Amino acid sequence: MLTQTKDSKVESSAGATKPMTMIQALRSAMDVMMERDDNVVVFGQDVGYFGGVFRVTEGLQAKYGKSRCFDAPINEGGIVGAAIGMAAYGLRPVAEIQFADYFYPASDQIVSEAARLRFRSAGDFTCPMVVRMPCGGGIYGGQTHSQSPEALFTHVCGLRTVMPSNPYDAKGLLISAIENDDPVIFLEPKRLYNGPFDGHHDRPVVPWSKHASGNVPEGYYTVPLDSASVFRPGNQVTVITYGTMVWVSECAAREAGIDAEIIDLRSIWPMDLDTVVNSVKKTGRCVVVHEATRTSGFGAELAALVQEHCFYHLEAPVERVAGWDTPYPHAQEWHYFPGPDRVAAALKRTVEA
Repeated sequence: MLTQTKDSKVESSAGATKPMTMIQALRSAMDVMMERDDNVVVFGQDVGYFGGVFRVTEGLQAKYGKSRCFDAPINEGGIVGAAIGMAAYGLRPVAEIQFADYFYPASDQIVSEAARLRFRSAGDFTCPMVVRMPCGGGIYGGQTHSQSPEALFTHVCGLRTVMPSNPYDAKGLLISAIENDDPVIFLEPKRLYNGPFDGHHDRPVVPWSKHASGNVPEGYYTVPLDSASVFRPGNQVTVITYGTMVWVSECAAREAGIDAEIIDLRSIWPMDLDTVVNSVKKTGRCVVVHEATRTSGFGAELAALVQEHCFYHLEAPVERVAGWDTPYPHAQEWHYFPGPDRVAAALKRTVEA
């Protein structure tokens, strides 16, 4: 089955489907690729016998052996450095950093080696590796288990930065990332690991939206790494977001009764600018939402791009809704997050301006 998502970008999928959480979908993606390609290896802290701190890799070592799925020391620089060497040698490593907050010791390897290997070798070497990182809050993990550092990666030429919002996209994007010949930073929102929610931490889950179906093909399929999706069609205002904030924004629009068009970037960088521009030109208004801190967050880049490409179509200033410009608050994280109330207030201000 082929599903046309954009004129030049096609999603491909095949096989029977079944309900999956994001954890199950990510595990299925690695399982499919490990079965298809002996060069795919999975490793990181506790990912082998234990199956990962969130159990994303559970069962892979038992199925493929300790040479294909194995544990690594608590040494993020070593994990990423080993992955770069494997990738240059011809393997396709999928390395896990246990929490996105822990990537800093590996930042030199990611920025100076992985991202630049193709350029520095004049194309003689590529770096087909994926670095998986659980990101964002929702588990009261405090300052070292809850950050959203996506803006840091988007600043680095040579990296792709991806963050899915639902199981279907998570599996298809991870397969595409593993097949890609350049390094991909694959950020996984922890709040979405075990199923959908309606934007509030104390509300019961709601069914997945039509686009973000929880029914995931069991076999091989891909989602393009450079294609955004229209998560929720609308005409009054465009919301540009990704990851957990897709669901928060949907909840805010629904509760406020605003006909918002929600664009889920999926691939944060390189981003699908055409889908964003076409939506903002249609609605004339734009709100950008992300969980990371506001100052120098990726929302600033999005607001600048909208201003550059849609200035004469805008009927109101572009608004940003983001986390606080403070160290991550342990006990107050649900106030730190942009919640439905804050997003709804921004939507109303923008629509009424």
